[in-house]
Amino acid sequence: MMKKLRYTFLSVCLLLIVAAQSFAQPFINEIQQFRKQDSISTPPANPILFVGSSSFRMWKDVKDYFPGYTIVNRGFGGSGLPHVIQYAEDVIFKYNPRQIVIYCGENDLGPNVKGEYISGKFKELFLLIRSRMPNVPIAYVSMKPSPRREKFLDGMKDGNKQIKKFLKKKKKTAYIDVFTAMRNADGSLRTDIFLEDNLHMNANGYKIWQPLIQQHLIKD
Repeated sequence: MMKKLRYTFLSVCLLLIVAAQSFAQPFINEIQQFRKQDSISTPPANPILFVGSSSFRMWKDVKDYFPGYTIVNRGFGGSGLPHVIQYAEDVIFKYNPRQIVIYCGENDLGPNVKGEYISGKFKELFLLIRSRMPNVPIAYVSMKPSPRREKFLDGMKDGNKQIKKFLKKKKKTAYIDVFTAMRNADGSLRTDIFLEDNLHMNANGYKIWQPLIQQHLIKD
């Protein structure tokens, strides 16, 4: 009986440890997959780095949209800006990129999250990058509107506005406004550019992004 109780206790402890590690290291499986992928196939030197959340992660054919550019895509999970900061060594610095394109912040939105929080976290990420790579060009793709997150549009607009204002004062930066292009002329949200989840984009959405991003990319 005691042996069974001891086994149960140890099993519960193990589960709690695993759960705690998962909480402390969200998306760690994807980060480990990046490490494995890089160990098997050496990534290109000095690429343009796309980093951020699932709108980049799900852009599987991103290289086809930008022929002539060397791109490494390190979008992961449903990450927020704190996660990109947490894993910056794995998803940014190890690649020594010639340019960094960031899409992130949307997943940080919530009922009690204001644009000020998102812009603050972006500034933290920006300063972290510049502390290690002072001359690297950084482009930020604005948070996109979507039917599923329409209730957070005010926070999104505010965050975008503050980030745009911040970048305007910094050298070698670009603010890429996809928010405006993804809305109809009357300001309503386009619904034809999203998957069934009304959050992530289909190919039509990425076709909108392509020219807006490309005009800011640095040629090899």
